[in-house]
Amino acid sequence: MSFMVSDMNAFFAIISENHHIMKQVSRLLMQMDFIKEIDKLKYIQRKTKLFNSERHENDAEHSWHLAMMVMVLSEYANAPIDMLKVLKMVLLHDIVEIDAGDTFLYDTTKNHTNTDEELIAAERIFGLLPKDMNDEFMAIWIEFENGETNDAKFAKAIDRLEPILQNISNQGGTWTEYNVPFETVYAKIDKIKDGSSFLWDHVDELIQEFRKA
Repeated sequence: MSFMVSDMNAFFAIISENHHIMKQVSRLLMQMDFIKEIDKLKYIQRKTKLFNSERHENDAEHSWHLAMMVMVLSEYANAPIDMLKVLKMVLLHDIVEIDAGDTFLYDTTKNHTNTDEELIAAERIFGLLPKDMNDEFMAIWIEFENGETNDAKFAKAIDRLEPILQNISNQGGTWTEYNVPFETVYAKIDKIKDGSSFLWDHVDELIQEFRKA
């Protein structure tokens, strides 16, 4: 009898181990699907161009550059930030553009703020992941879009800063190409102040020098 019980215990142990392995494999396959899907971000072209260049930046390059800027410039945040969360924000924030496309910051026909289209995209793309990761990424994306926390304010400041530097390096870039009034430029980048007044002062100085040139 004890032999049979031992055999049964071994059997259930094997079943349990196999179930665990199957769950791990299923989780990995979902993560791989997400990894393959976000490769499409490399094909989403932005209106802004690389520094001193005629080549348009893509969304993946933009997100990488923002992540590096967060690490380099975090000391200028108005308030203490969670570096890892801010890095996640800038890496995740444009993934929705795989479905929704890039909305030009100075577009007069489409709102640049969070749209139903972007929310649907976020739910689909992050939904490729296991539930715990989906929940985390959605929460981070929504926090960035709402722009109310210190982390989100700094992430948005950095998101606005990069194209300013690009445009100045390209003799006005999209400002010149699309005849964007500087009043509109200032209205769109005003949120930099919320994340970093120090960076805002620097940006203001750069723009004023550019206008005088």
